[in-house]
Formats: sequence, structure tokens, C-alpha cells
Amino acid sequence: MATWTKDELMQIAGADELQLESRRRDGTLRSPVTMWVVRDGGDLYVRSIHGRAGSWFRATRTRHDGHIRSGGVERDVSFTDADPSIGDRVDAAYRSKYHGYASNVVDTLVNAGARSATIKLVPR
Repeated sequence: MATWTKDELMQIAGADELQLESRRRDGTLRSPVTMWVVRDGGDLYVRSIHGRAGSWFRATRTRHDGHIRSGGVERDVSFTDADPSIGDRVDAAYRSKYHGYASNVVDTLVNAGARSATIKLVPR
């Protein structure tokens, strides 16, 4: 299994936003969606503010792979469901990284619905 390099982790985690494109059944990429990304150790995570009902989240369920761009890094990735046991750490990472934003904005990513739609980005 591929892993993120130290530089990739620093660049992506240091960027405010990430562009995510999920892959359709026919193999083509969907239009990019802009989202926030956080790091926990050697892993990167994204969440859907609309929980599992979010359209981009549902699209990641089709093939579980796609492409990301962030902080000057471009990588093909696999989308895997995050282990629920890391929920508190990912919440803390969102609160820490995006502390400069209004709390009601950050709260859209730090709630039970968003937590249930936490995706781990795995490089391919």
C-alpha cells in the first residue's frame, strides 16, 4: 500500500483547501469539489458537511477512487471509510486548523452527521 511522503503531508495539510474528483463508473473524473482537509499523523481526512447524504460523498461510493489537488500536490487516491475511533482526533484537527473561521462554519464539519462521512484519503 502506498503512503504519503513527508513533503506531501506537509503541503496538503498546510493548504486551506483541497480539490477532490471522484471517479465515475466509466472511469472518467467528476467535476472537482472544494473542501477542507485535515491531517492526523500520517493520514489525511475529508468530511461531508451534509453527512452521508452529500452528493460528493455518495459519488465516492461508486468506485472508491479519484484524484486530489492541494498545496501543489496532485495524486490519485482511494477513498476509504475512516475508523470511527479517530473521530475525536479529526474533530480536534478541524477545530485547530480552521480556528480562524466562525465556529458555526467549523461546526458543520464537527457533528455526528459529518463525522459519519469521514473519508481517509489513501494515495495510490
